[in-house]
Amino acid sequence: MSRAVVIGAGIGGLATGLALQRRGWDVTILERAPQLDPVGAGLAVAPNALRVLDALGVGSHLRELSGLQGAAGIQRPDGAWITRTDATRATERFGEPVIIVHRATLVGVLADALTPGTLLLGRTAEDVEPTSGRVVTAEAVDPTTGRVLTAAETLTADLVVAADGLHSRIRAKLFPDHPGPVHTGVTSWRIVVPHPGGTILPTETWGAGKVFGVALLGDGRVYCYATAPATPDGRAVDERAEMLRHFAGWHEPIPSLIAAATTVTRTDIRCLDEPLPRFHSGKVALLGDAAHAMTPNLGQGACQALEDAIVLATHADTLSRYTAERLPRTTDVARASRRIGRMAALDNPAAEWLRNTAMSLTGKLGPDLVLRQMDPILTWRPPTA
Repeated sequence: MSRAVVIGAGIGGLATGLALQRRGWDVTILERAPQLDPVGAGLAVAPNALRVLDALGVGSHLRELSGLQGAAGIQRPDGAWITRTDATRATERFGEPVIIVHRATLVGVLADALTPGTLLLGRTAEDVEPTSGRVVTAEAVDPTTGRVLTAAETLTADLVVAADGLHSRIRAKLFPDHPGPVHTGVTSWRIVVPHPGGTILPTETWGAGKVFGVALLGDGRVYCYATAPATPDGRAVDERAEMLRHFAGWHEPIPSLIAAATTVTRTDIRCLDEPLPRFHSGKVALLGDAAHAMTPNLGQGACQALEDAIVLATHADTLSRYTAERLPRTTDVARASRRIGRMAALDNPAAEWLRNTAMSLTGKLGPDLVLRQMDPILTWRPPTA
């Protein structure tokens, strides 16, 4: 039986482990965190990603949650619509809904589907040897007592999957000349709050170089995300107050949703602007943010990691085919997301007016034009071989 070691138990790493197991591989997933905490916030499971979850046998768990419904689109800070569509039209066009879930929900669904004993927590991959497939893990020590929790060990695999995120140590080792992640000039805030009642529409609001997005989670809560120009690594003493400083004057329910937040997560937005030359080296394959970290503007980060997972499992014995299929596609998606981010970040009044007018006219002249532009991304289907 072929053996794989997956480094990282995020969405991409867990999905890869599950995809490989369904093809008969012996899989070990190493996760440096001592437990899978319910961290993060909401994410979009778009039709392309939902098809992957179906192929992995877990799509039904997500389909029990509500998809986007009713009006959706982009508004101005005063509440006027720039462009809008009906989520039903998108479902009809792509054959699947967009489902918004908490990240922890999807992580739990994937982890529960793995063979018991697959996931090893508190295990840090210290080094990887691409030619031999050797993975060396670090000794884990309890910082309070000094007791050794797990001893250092060496694992050998036919395939090593580096799903270790934006700041991937494996990527840095395999491609030391690559510039790595760049700061986009934008920071983000994320909150999850109880539904306040009444009608909440899944929308984004754009203005003065800032964005505020609202999405409904399938469990009855509301997920909000916001971005604004910022220098790298900036932090406020009170991040909720900082959000209100940026968005208090915007249309309701934005200020009320911020005021209801008890926890605010702030993250600078970084991405890999320069694509890697390939997604593999020897027996090691890079996946998800480790391979192609992108901005969140198209909501495709986790979706592309899920695509990676099933394509990698299909071509696990020929990693050059994995690179050939995934590198061009993820490069295109990342560049499209970056373009949307730059367009949303316009803060010159004249440029904003031109952007808003063009988007509004496009929506009126061809209501399905925006959806049609998403065809290359959302119509993707997993390989059947």
